[in-house]
This record gives sequence, C-alpha cells and structure tokens, in this order.
Amino acid sequence: MDRQTRSRLKNDIVIWLVTAGRDRRPHAVPVWFWWDGKTFLIYAVSGQKTRNVRENRYVELHLNSDPAGNDVVRVEGTASSPRTQPPAHKVRGYIRKYGDQIKDLGMTPQQFAEDYKVPIRVRPTRFH
Repeated sequence: MDRQTRSRLKNDIVIWLVTAGRDRRPHAVPVWFWWDGKTFLIYAVSGQKTRNVRENRYVELHLNSDPAGNDVVRVEGTASSPRTQPPAHKVRGYIRKYGDQIKDLGMTPQQFAEDYKVPIRVRPTRFH
C-alpha cells in the first residue's frame, strides 16, 4: 500500500460500504470508519447493512475518487459483527477521528455509541 492510500485511510471521513444480502443485490452506503492498520471498524444502527453482513460476509469498501475519477481506492474484505468489540465511545482512535462530527450531531460519544451500537469489523483480503 502506498503512502497516499495510507494517508487517506487515516484521514478520509467517509468510506462507502458495499454489502449484499441473500438476494445478492448490492447496497452501497457512506459510513464512518477507523482503520487500525489491519482492519476497518464501522459502527452502525441495526438495519439493512447489518442484516446483509450477517447474511453475506463478503463486502467492498470504496473511498471517494477525486473529481476526475482518479485516486480510486477499493478494498475487498470479509465482515463480521464481533460481540466482544467495545462500544464506539471506548475506542480511542475512533473518537479521536470522529469526536467533532459526533459533537456536530448534538451528541456525546456515549449517546452516539447507544445509537450506533452494532460494530462491523472488515478484514481486507485485497486492495485495488
């Protein structure tokens, strides 16, 4: 992985999570994420993306490209919802990255963690 990609994984605010459930229809949504150097951590409310992860663990993650469609970063991976994952407000790196955005939502980190309580951990299998 090059330096530019590492920088974007650390600093970009949104990544697109692409899932598919049993029906195999793609579902792409922008999500907040924290890259720890080995895996991606996403917190979600219960809904379609969390159901899809339970039904089909294969996912893709995409960072936004530049306006001309360059600087593309795509990641294939497997996702899970680990029950032992601490809540968002207890993950120092996640709160350091998103603390201002959580505050802008009018929430405390604890309130955010109560709403976005389903962790999704993505282990990359391939970077494009």
